[in-house]
Amino acid sequence: MQSVLSGIRIVEQGTFITGPCAGMMLADLGADVIKVESPTGDPYRSYQGGQFSPHFQAYNRNKRSIALDLHQPADREAFDSLISNADVYIQNFRPGTAERLGAGAPRLHELNPRLVYCSISGFGSSGPYADRPSYDSVAQALSGFLSVVVDHDRPRFLGPALADAITGIYGAFGILGALIERARTGRGRHVEVSMLEAMAHFAVEPFAAFFALNEVPKSSDRPRLAQAYILRTADGELIAIHLSSMEKFWEGLTTALDGERLSTDERFRTRQGRIDNYEALGAELDALFSRHPRQHWVERLEHNDVPFAPINRIDQVIDDAQVRHLGLIVPVEAASGGKWAVRPAVQFDGARFDRVISAPLLDQHGASIREALAAREGWPEISEGWTR
Repeated sequence: MQSVLSGIRIVEQGTFITGPCAGMMLADLGADVIKVESPTGDPYRSYQGGQFSPHFQAYNRNKRSIALDLHQPADREAFDSLISNADVYIQNFRPGTAERLGAGAPRLHELNPRLVYCSISGFGSSGPYADRPSYDSVAQALSGFLSVVVDHDRPRFLGPALADAITGIYGAFGILGALIERARTGRGRHVEVSMLEAMAHFAVEPFAAFFALNEVPKSSDRPRLAQAYILRTADGELIAIHLSSMEKFWEGLTTALDGERLSTDERFRTRQGRIDNYEALGAELDALFSRHPRQHWVERLEHNDVPFAPINRIDQVIDDAQVRHLGLIVPVEAASGGKWAVRPAVQFDGARFDRVISAPLLDQHGASIREALAAREGWPEISEGWTR
């Protein structure tokens, strides 16, 4: 398929997740992303030993890599040449680090006034927390997001690094807006996003509820209002249902359960009653769902048009009928690690991405990029052996 960001040239100097995720989002849409790494590489490479961890692979596909030491004049010259011909620069250093490396926004905009410069931080570039180190868990906690997704009585962190990835997506969102503006004005922007700001915005609904009702939201609020339950079946599997606000879904559930007693129980007769008696209804549903295996309930709930899904493990997702229909799992071309990946989520005119390119080895494309820069060819074009 035609890549919608074909021709957009990006220099990414990101480490771990936030910066690399922003770069990956744009690379997935066809931008040419050159990842500039230190001579020792992005620390995420060695997250589980070696130099090519699955964590690194996840956020660095569809990119080229060059290792540069910006303290060395020759490497600084190569970096400046890349910047002079780039559309976008991305970094997620702690505030002040880019300036010490000679990669601050004022200097890079002198080299290239059209450059869209994106800096990603933990707490912003100024303020009382600006110099603090930040990681995913810290941003989730400070932003309020964690308070509305975990059980206060049995607190546990969520598995994936949500704040890291979500901040990277916000960074890509800001970059795309700046690129659209540049098409009108001819000048670049300094796009800034912090993990704190991204996660607070991502939690926009509980903030809106607080401002409207002056009540502090709890993690149990949304499942209760949505009448959402996680239920264990007779074979030990889990299934999720979400009844929301439409009465027909409650009626479909009681039919699927052969639950005449439920449908006539005064506590559950109305939506508000089911909200008020959320825990009691959950106990009733637990008892009913425990009588049969998951597949039985999958068939019954689907037949009665109830919003539901089995809680699939990752290996089960891969074999899911809808996932297969959508072609969501695609091969990794030139794979140095895993041979399969989840493709970009968007489609354009019905066309889907049917493959991705493996994350690069450290300095994998360094020689060809240096050669093109030395020959003053401008932006180093993609070599024949590396295809989109």
